[in-house]
Amino acid sequence: MRPDYAGGSLVNLVASVVASRGGEPLHQPLRNFELASRSKNLVLLIIDGLGDNYLMRHGAGSELARRRRTSLTSVFPSTTASAITTSYTGCTPLEHGLTGWFTYFGEAGCVSAALPFRSRGDMISLSARGVSAERIFTSPALFGALPVKSVVVTYREIIDSHYNSVHCRGAERIAYGNVDELVAQIERAVKASGERKFIYAYWPHYDAISHRFGCESTQASREFEIVDAAFGALLSRLAGTDTVVVATADHGFIDVAPDESLELPAFLLPLLKFPLCGERRVAYCHVHAPEDFSKRAQDWLGDKADVMPSDRLVEEGWFGPGEAHPRFAERIGDVAIVMRNRYTVKDWTPGEPRWLHIGNHGGTHEDEMLIPLIVEEA
Repeated sequence: MRPDYAGGSLVNLVASVVASRGGEPLHQPLRNFELASRSKNLVLLIIDGLGDNYLMRHGAGSELARRRRTSLTSVFPSTTASAITTSYTGCTPLEHGLTGWFTYFGEAGCVSAALPFRSRGDMISLSARGVSAERIFTSPALFGALPVKSVVVTYREIIDSHYNSVHCRGAERIAYGNVDELVAQIERAVKASGERKFIYAYWPHYDAISHRFGCESTQASREFEIVDAAFGALLSRLAGTDTVVVATADHGFIDVAPDESLELPAFLLPLLKFPLCGERRVAYCHVHAPEDFSKRAQDWLGDKADVMPSDRLVEEGWFGPGEAHPRFAERIGDVAIVMRNRYTVKDWTPGEPRWLHIGNHGGTHEDEMLIPLIVEEA
């Protein structure tokens, strides 16, 4: 499944949000959908990892499912680093240049995890390497350009991260520690004044549980019930405040069995310049001999993956429209491995624990790509 950047993706939802708050969207708004621009408050709640197919399979009668309007697509790759950055900036992945959890940043001279802002393996902060967050994260946050008060309500452990310090600029940041505090802080932000506001709220725990135990696990089901109840409580507490609440996700999930988790074989490792970048579902390879690597990798993977020049994904529009980030080409490497079905691929670097998530995302499966559009007026 490809992202529907022509009017049915997260990019377009963010454009609709920006337009409804009086801003100038970077891309066209969602088709066949209009957010009430006259409402005093707009709350955008992003539930990390809540795929639309999961909601339709397991959420019958839930607070969230009852208010579901339709499905949207995420961006490509369908992963937090790319999609949450889109939600903060309104940019496509092509424009903001964050192409997966692991990215080669030439500015730092290493493969790094963008959101923790640390190099892969040794987990050294990029700031310790003399690289500022502003050099890596160059797309401006959307909040500063909106003619309304903006508030970001996010988890206490990440609120002051290098990533958030850049991507929340122009907004007041409010921390919470648990789900009850999340609801209370959103309510407090809405009721703090009579001015028009945009409240951006983020819930990461469903994603973390689904990674660890799998999205079809009882643990994930319990976590869904927790956030669903919180959503219902939020609507009750916002009643009569002239608020539109929009809930969505950044991506969905698939579960991957041990025999579907492939390890890059030893005969391919000497051809790599750097460790694999991107995701286990979509890996970017910086290699010495692209044609040789591609042939060997495709022969090894067979019908489990498509191996192609990375720039083909750009030409085919997977990363979206717009002007490419100045360092985009180096961030996607020479060769892309796009896994089929539920297969994943992984390599290992010194310092990394040899432990694999059960729940995965980043690829093109519908369960990964489809996210819900949930709307309620309070």
